[in-house]
Amino acid sequence: MSNPDVVTFMVDGAIYAVPVTRVQEVLDTQVTAPMPNAPAHLLGIIDLRGANVPILDLRCILGRPSAKDTAQTRILIVWMGKSDHRSLVGLRSDSVIEVTQLDGGEIKPVDGAEMLHWHGKAVIGFGRRDGVVVSVLDLDNLFTAQAPAPWVAAQTTAHDPLFEGAQ
Repeated sequence: MSNPDVVTFMVDGAIYAVPVTRVQEVLDTQVTAPMPNAPAHLLGIIDLRGANVPILDLRCILGRPSAKDTAQTRILIVWMGKSDHRSLVGLRSDSVIEVTQLDGGEIKPVDGAEMLHWHGKAVIGFGRRDGVVVSVLDLDNLFTAQAPAPWVAAQTTAHDPLFEGAQ
């Protein structure tokens, strides 16, 4: 069984992961340019080698309480979307842990999720790393339970220089 690499990170004491193939780079926290009338989860825009990259607050998206940046706060620059309509975005996390593999390569859904009225569309499933539960995020459905983000219309195409390295 193939056991793909994931990038693990912390948000409000919980461990999350995304496939390493979706991560372009990890940045230290930095000042963002605010956007008028932006939803709470959209912290602003940064300039990444000439590209305007929206920075999203994972705490807000995941329904966790807000927190101030610390020395460990990081921004994961990831690709969201489908095939030739992908967007480069930054996900603000409390810290980045490592590039690793999940124990046994297993990602499982929550048993009884429907009975619990939990529709974790933003989560592919749950795995373990050294026995600790890891929530694996589905970047393409991170906003399924929310209204569409206003920046989705500004999608990246294969003609963008930043897109070429992520194929």
